[in-house]
Amino acid sequence: MRWGDTGFVTVNGTALECTGFGPSPDQAPTLILLHEGLGSCHIWRDLPARLTKATGYGVFAYSRAGYGASDPASLPFPPDFLERHARDTLPALLDRLHLKTGFLLGHSDGASIVAAYLGTHTDPRITGACLIAPHFFTEPVGLRAIAAARQAYADGPLHERLKRHHRDVESMFKGWNDIWLDPAFASWNIEHLLPRIQTPILAIQGEDDQYGTLAQIDSLQKHLPIPPRVHILKNCKHAPHLEQPEATLAAITGFIRQP
Repeated sequence: MRWGDTGFVTVNGTALECTGFGPSPDQAPTLILLHEGLGSCHIWRDLPARLTKATGYGVFAYSRAGYGASDPASLPFPPDFLERHARDTLPALLDRLHLKTGFLLGHSDGASIVAAYLGTHTDPRITGACLIAPHFFTEPVGLRAIAAARQAYADGPLHERLKRHHRDVESMFKGWNDIWLDPAFASWNIEHLLPRIQTPILAIQGEDDQYGTLAQIDSLQKHLPIPPRVHILKNCKHAPHLEQPEATLAAITGFIRQP
């Protein structure tokens, strides 16, 4: 992939769809974007372009295996699928990019991957991270929302929206939805990794997030050794960067620019 284009990067033998904005990693720090459970590298809309304009950083977004136009993922997802991505794929990707200095930004499942990565890796290249609507453990409210998503997908409207962004929308949705609703996943919890995070953290969550309560943010504040900066947005659900883009962009750029 030429920086600035949409293309593919091969990581551990898997071709991942990706796109880069602004300066390349050898020219400036790079923000790495990790999408949500139904997302892809294109689901961020204009956020990457706005981030590079506001910060001067390069921005790199990619689609995980099974998402977007990336190579397929093996199904079913295992209960530790988020931790596996943090352990096996993300570090190899950062090396593949020849990252010198970076900032991780994850939404929902992507935020969980960021937390798992920072809780298991000491990476001096990463100067900070933003967790948007993170989850560190399952909650009944979130599982109910995921069950509702299954019905919305079966009814048609959600399927129609998602197929614009994914080469194999059926496998993508099945992989995500099946594991979250698997009884074996009900006890999933990565809170034990939070005390190991030594990177400054910004957390952003909508007050009305249908996939998780503010107990997720409370856990972050309780367990992180470095107190996080927290922004709770009123009249906002699970996607602050889409529902309240100005407030979200201001929070991220302010955190990056802090002394």
